[in-house]
Amino acid sequence: MNKVTTHSAIAEIPAEQWNRLADPDTPFLRHEFLAALERHGCVGERFGWLPHHLALRDRDGWLLAVAPCYLKFNSYGEFVFDWAWADAYQRHGLNYYPKLVVASPYTPATGSRLLTGATPERREHAQALIQGAVQVAERMGVSSLHWLFTAADETDWLEDQGLMRRVGCQFHWHNRGYDSFESFLGAFTAAKRKKIHRERRRVAENGVRVRRVTGDAVTEAEWAIFHQLYRDTFDKRGGIPTLTLPFFQDIGATMGQHLLLVLAEHGGDIVAAAFNLTGSRSLYGRHWGCFQDFHSLHFEACYYQGLEYCIDRGLARFEPGAQGEHKVSRGFLPTPTWSAHWIANPGFRVAISDFLGQETRGMDDYLTEMHTHSPYRNG
Repeated sequence: MNKVTTHSAIAEIPAEQWNRLADPDTPFLRHEFLAALERHGCVGERFGWLPHHLALRDRDGWLLAVAPCYLKFNSYGEFVFDWAWADAYQRHGLNYYPKLVVASPYTPATGSRLLTGATPERREHAQALIQGAVQVAERMGVSSLHWLFTAADETDWLEDQGLMRRVGCQFHWHNRGYDSFESFLGAFTAAKRKKIHRERRRVAENGVRVRRVTGDAVTEAEWAIFHQLYRDTFDKRGGIPTLTLPFFQDIGATMGQHLLLVLAEHGGDIVAAAFNLTGSRSLYGRHWGCFQDFHSLHFEACYYQGLEYCIDRGLARFEPGAQGEHKVSRGFLPTPTWSAHWIANPGFRVAISDFLGQETRGMDDYLTEMHTHSPYRNG
């Protein structure tokens, strides 16, 4: 009989076994990435992310499926916002925290959260892992269990097991077989195409040079400058810079080909940078920072360089990060995202289900409205 166990450190599961099950398109769920978060204090008690990873094994101990799971004491770094739910619990004299969250910390990127490998029994193993996860949540007495930014088929499976679907929206780009950046722009209306040409020209006219570097080619000095940019961005916005310089240096050494750093230089100095993760089919934009403001540099470093990279490499899609309606005019179309939620309290389960029904209708309307602003000639 298959059995689900929990692990307080990903190091308890051998890297080869974990990565054998992971989707090659989700570098942020590779063993190296998650282990570096733990090793360098980016998760843990300080930030309210306590590793509680799930593993499904058969009777002989063979690993069938895993999921990156954390015991959470806050909702920071999740990007699926449930603070209103926590407030409602508090008003009723109940504790919403701790809860269990299946996610890649601080990473609002869609992909597999039920890591099973490419096996014919994928759905069967996924369902067993879901059932085991709910049993773990019940045994621990947590308020809830949340699976964030799930793939479409996995969201269906989670819903089949009684979890409640939640719909969100991001803005993603899909490759329609473009052979160059200009062929991509050729699908735009003339006005939108002219605007992007003007933005790219302004960066060059300001004397800014932009280059792309894979993680294994980033120097120690460049990582240090990028990390200062990363910290400055969080300081300006009043956020918490949870990712440390040793974390970035670590993953640069262990999974460098999955990292893409876009560096902008002016007068020989690095003035801005954008950090991306690369999967087998997708590019994921994650962090940006700048020391000096240059007209349109954010668009160049965070969007246009990534788009060129995807076209050059034949990648199918580009997720440039959470939120941002301004992305639509630059070719990133509204795309639904999903999460799935198990709520222990029967009364709150009904109330949250009602809320999600209303929220979904509103989100469907929002997605439809955003599509009307498409820059493409054919909509």
